[in-house]
Amino acid sequence: MNDAALMERYQTIRARSESLCAPLEIEDYCIQAMADVSPPKWHLAHVTWFFEMFILVPYAKQYRMLREEYAHLFNSYYETAGTFFPRPQRGMLSRPTVAEVYRYRSHVDAAMLELLAHPPEQHAADIRQRLQLGIEHEIQHQELLLMDTRYNFSINPLQPAYHNVIIPAPTNPVPEMGWQEFAGGIVEIGHDGDSFAYDNERPRHKTYVQDFRLGTRLVTNAEYLAFIDDGGYGRVDLWLSDAWRTIRERQWQAPLYWFSEGRDWMHFDLTGAHDLRMDEPVSHLSYYEADAYARWAGKRLPTEAEWEHAAGTQAIAGNFLDNGLYVPRPAQQAGMSQLYGDLWEWTQSAYLPYPGFKPLPGTLGEYNGKFMSDQMVLRGGCCVTARDHLRASYRNFFRAADRWPFSGLRLAEDV
Repeated sequence: MNDAALMERYQTIRARSESLCAPLEIEDYCIQAMADVSPPKWHLAHVTWFFEMFILVPYAKQYRMLREEYAHLFNSYYETAGTFFPRPQRGMLSRPTVAEVYRYRSHVDAAMLELLAHPPEQHAADIRQRLQLGIEHEIQHQELLLMDTRYNFSINPLQPAYHNVIIPAPTNPVPEMGWQEFAGGIVEIGHDGDSFAYDNERPRHKTYVQDFRLGTRLVTNAEYLAFIDDGGYGRVDLWLSDAWRTIRERQWQAPLYWFSEGRDWMHFDLTGAHDLRMDEPVSHLSYYEADAYARWAGKRLPTEAEWEHAAGTQAIAGNFLDNGLYVPRPAQQAGMSQLYGDLWEWTQSAYLPYPGFKPLPGTLGEYNGKFMSDQMVLRGGCCVTARDHLRASYRNFFRAADRWPFSGLRLAEDV
């Protein structure tokens, strides 16, 4: 991507963050319903801080911070970049106001465009590399913003809708679950080449997989309901030890955002509350729930190497942020589908460094590497992921008990 295209992409992505906030009322910008989510106002400011801290401060000699305190307020977790405000308390910050956060974005954007128009020659390559990372970082936060807004809205008894789009009825019935076989052996996974990828996707390396099969689509709400009706949440034999303790302590009886009204199951999403759509893929499962369902079904979750080996032959097409629906859609075709988009797919792989992994130098080395503990890998993107943000090698990661991501499951089995 040349410099002109990169500058245009910067402006497009910055504008998209603000357009995603357009449906919000001013009161919505400050809500933080649990420690893991952040208010929309904080997301808008944090991604701006990223460009300021990692590009403007080191490379734009004439740049002046709008307010130095923002370096503390909007640092997320970068220990080597200074101090940061406690994550669970972000919703307590009534100031800066939303208007002041938008002024902050404008201030940084003006300085960024000036720098990108005339980058210092000796730093041009570093600026370009950091700019690409900053753009992809903001796209990640666009997904997080929608994830967090859904959770923030879900605790409100009024069950507000983020947007009132009409979800079209599926054209065809969901096809029966099929199985596609993949030959094992020594395969290569990970990113290679000069195009952008995060450091945790590198280096490309060889690994061994046995022959395996993947389910041809994601598991649906109807199929998961059969697990519930069979007493799945009460059967200790289906659950890992930590999982059993978690579901007992948190009293889980169904996926996040399911609730009962009489004998009927209801569901809350970004369009508000509605009857459970049985043909949609089941969403907002923890790793624990995905693993328990797979055991109940007599199958397992795929490894990330299996998933990438299978997905590497598929075009990156599906239901993404670009579609403007922000809900997963039923599978509509026989054969392998939904590998990309709709829902992130839990794998049975722990989030660990690849052989030969090297984090980015300096403070940016904190971006991914320091989280390679106590997390599980998800693959494939979801309905609030931008299509051009994805690659077959893309590794997402969350803790095993996390349920607020747009997460679902695909079954696997040995041949």
